[in-house]
Amino acid sequence: MRTIYITEQGSVVKKTSRRLIITKGKETIAEIPAINLDRLLIFGNVQVTSQAVAFLLDSGIDLCYLSHRGKFRGRLAPAESKNILLRIAQYERYLDDEFQRGHARLLVEAKIKNARALIKRYARNYPESDFSAQLEGLEQSLMRLKDNLPVSSLLGIEGQATATYFRAFGRMFRGELAFSTRSRRPPRDPVNALLSFGYTLITSEILSLLFAIGFDPYIGYLHGIDYGRPSLALDMVEEFRHPIVDRFTLFLLNNRVLSPEDFKEADDGGFLLKPESLKQYFTQYEKRMNELFQDSFTGEKISFRTLFQRQAHRLARTIRSRELYTPFLLE
Repeated sequence: MRTIYITEQGSVVKKTSRRLIITKGKETIAEIPAINLDRLLIFGNVQVTSQAVAFLLDSGIDLCYLSHRGKFRGRLAPAESKNILLRIAQYERYLDDEFQRGHARLLVEAKIKNARALIKRYARNYPESDFSAQLEGLEQSLMRLKDNLPVSSLLGIEGQATATYFRAFGRMFRGELAFSTRSRRPPRDPVNALLSFGYTLITSEILSLLFAIGFDPYIGYLHGIDYGRPSLALDMVEEFRHPIVDRFTLFLLNNRVLSPEDFKEADDGGFLLKPESLKQYFTQYEKRMNELFQDSFTGEKISFRTLFQRQAHRLARTIRSRELYTPFLLE
């Protein structure tokens, strides 16, 4: 999946022939061939001409709009999949309490196991760090995941485990930037800014995949139904938060790819990346999403983007045939 990010405030996206032209004033900033382009992400005050919008729709290219700080606003996309049978099965499974509880339990279990795996990985590299209390807390959370628990109880266990995990996560930063507690709206420090931004990016990628396959992304099994919330996408994101976004955040800060000087404080007291630093972030993000690792299911080398696709199709098979879903687990 080839993704282009447009962050230059005040720029305009135009279309000429089979190319997109990014201009600002009388200057041409970039020319982008449409071949093999899957998604265009627009951040903040960027205009897209009607000709460019029509071209993107005709070419099957998603156009996603985000605020300048990365909050997902919406998307324009070609006509959705005609897979009505999948959506009917999805609705039926939502009304099936046994299926909903079982699937939600698998997602919470995978998230906690991935949190545990990340902590253990760090501890192997830095054996002087003692995470025994946090690992014990996660084990206790896993033991509480009994069959047939209501989703509300599963969410309570997940919330407690996440709080335990973040107490360990905050001790993994070795540079100037520190993390004490999770804050979202707004993110109160640079680490939270990177976490929120990364979660938004993978959510938007998964949301596009779910639409393309034919799901109704607003009906989830762990996150349920809430007006305007893409709950099914958020369900899928849970298995990827720690293995992708949290590890990527640690990499950026512990390897000094980003430093305190790369962030600025917004009017609402939150933090966000400066424009030039945002470009560096996207460069590293694309490298991370496209680098190959060994798939534990098949043994072959794949990227996280390929994994997203496989998990989305695995979810479709789960819903159609009621087979157990197999979440991604960090080794």
